[in-house]
Amino acid sequence: MDSNRRTALTAGILFIAATIASLLGTAIEQPVLTGTDYLTRISEHMTRVSAGGLLELVAAGTSAGIAISLYPVLKRWSGTLALGAVVFRAIEAVMYTVGAVSMLSLVNVAQRFTQVASSGHGWFQAIGDSLLAVRQEAILAGVFAFALGALMYYVIFYRSRLIPRWLSGWGIAAEVLMLVACLSALFSHHPVTSYTILILPIALQEMVMAVWLIVRGLRAPAIPAGIVASTSAA
Repeated sequence: MDSNRRTALTAGILFIAATIASLLGTAIEQPVLTGTDYLTRISEHMTRVSAGGLLELVAAGTSAGIAISLYPVLKRWSGTLALGAVVFRAIEAVMYTVGAVSMLSLVNVAQRFTQVASSGHGWFQAIGDSLLAVRQEAILAGVFAFALGALMYYVIFYRSRLIPRWLSGWGIAAEVLMLVACLSALFSHHPVTSYTILILPIALQEMVMAVWLIVRGLRAPAIPAGIVASTSAA
């Protein structure tokens, strides 16, 4: 198996793992976190919430892994964009980790909330609200970083034709919609996950992309223009 095939296979698996972990984590956690009595619900579903936090950590690691795995191939066309993709997806991973830690911390706060007298609930409610706000903003920052990082490697894919242009073009358009979702969440103060219609295109595209990379791999690369020019000059 050559290096390009290994890169495609690794990236495809990471795409699937990151998407499933992110969507499943959100599906597990979101029903527990809605409403003003979320601390009570968290205390009743601590295993569920802990599982959601673990899935967020998996999503963090696999998200950064995608750009890292693609870097050796994509840097041949644009080292700047390829490195930028790694940096932004690493930032995404850090933000997701902050969100996961905030989520897991809520388990302890919820447990204490149910153990103290009702007169002490206000203090723990304030801590819980702060942790929830940190989590929401960290997730939003992570999705911003994801959209920018992924946009960079989709631009390289579009230029290099390592994957079909309809697939990389779909990725570019879907990431633009994701950025719209992030901006909408920023100014409306709603969770970015509430903009399902804008998130769905990239979630679907990444699954198609993953299958393509696993089954078909990367196309035989043409020689990048910069290399052709330097060879001619030599």
